[in-house]
Amino acid sequence: MVFPERFSDLPAATWPRLRALLDVPTQASETINMTIGEPRHAFPAFVGDILAANLSGFGKYPENYGTADLLGAIGGFLKRRYDLDVPNDCILALNGTREGLYNAAMALCREEKHGQPVILTPNPFYQVYAVAALSVGAEPVYVPATEDSGHLPDYHALPTDVLDRTAIAYACSPANPQGAVADADYWRALITLAEKHDFIIFADECYSEIYRDTPPPGALQIARAMGAHPERVVIFHSLSKRSNLPGLRSGFCAGGPQSMARLRSLRAFAGPPLPEPLQAVAAAAWADEDHVIANRALYQQKYEIADEVFGNIKGYRSPQAGFFLWLPVEDGEEAAVRLWQETGVRVLPGAYLSKDANGLNPGKHYIRVAMVAPEQEMQRGLTLIRSCLYG
Repeated sequence: MVFPERFSDLPAATWPRLRALLDVPTQASETINMTIGEPRHAFPAFVGDILAANLSGFGKYPENYGTADLLGAIGGFLKRRYDLDVPNDCILALNGTREGLYNAAMALCREEKHGQPVILTPNPFYQVYAVAALSVGAEPVYVPATEDSGHLPDYHALPTDVLDRTAIAYACSPANPQGAVADADYWRALITLAEKHDFIIFADECYSEIYRDTPPPGALQIARAMGAHPERVVIFHSLSKRSNLPGLRSGFCAGGPQSMARLRSLRAFAGPPLPEPLQAVAAAAWADEDHVIANRALYQQKYEIADEVFGNIKGYRSPQAGFFLWLPVEDGEEAAVRLWQETGVRVLPGAYLSKDANGLNPGKHYIRVAMVAPEQEMQRGLTLIRSCLYG
């Protein structure tokens, strides 16, 4: 059997690779898993009651694009958070943002743009960006997001011929894994670049509600204020981090009317809608801010703990937002194995979130640490990391 050659460049799957790396014994009596960004704070107390009250909805096919209640609740969130007025037909409910980030490329990537189209992705990156690019036959271009660039990709540094071929640019803010935030100036500059070279920005804003003091600006918010082309930006949001509901698989995307019409058309054939009882839960979660404020306060305490533990470590960068630490080490794989064997703490080598480009892997000298565990467990894990790797 012959498979498409373009998939030979797929990034290695992160979690099987990590399991193989750490398939060695540990001398520790306790395991502390700090690898995956799976929130472990309590989800909203109202979830069970709303789900129970809507169980009959499992007996019918769900609304394909989102119920009116859910789309209205998402629109309310966008108005409160970004002062955006987004009509329901410019919002699409998703089974988590991974579905949307992938299918948006399917629906919106040009088949040709001065030859083979390009899709830009930060490096390190969420792997669905690269898989989406390869799936649509585009050339993925991995742009380093390193300390020198503020841990955000400098798309302006790319050659003009690459930018002219660019159909889509993925941008993640707050950034996974580094916790960097794209400020208003960054978004304005990127949107201006996209206007000049006529490409679409896919703004992955899944960590937008977990931050220190200042809410990160939104890409669609900035684009509207600039008067950019209405189809220039598509944003993606999720309840996984905002509401500690990763198992709900609920998110949304929003953008211009033509983009969303194409995405809705694809959904009619290729995307499974969220069951209506889950849509009812999602609507309540998007409409409520109290649980989000409480959740954010817990992460703010964790930032303080991390700063106390690592504040005097050379190269330590305190995250602006999100719930990951991007810690500098000599070699990420060696550090992860040593931590596991000596302390029982499991972390993710940064290279597993990055791709070799021009002979360099921007994640090689880092480990990613998820600060999702309860506070005492997280503090214990961070202290073990400090003593094991930094003395």
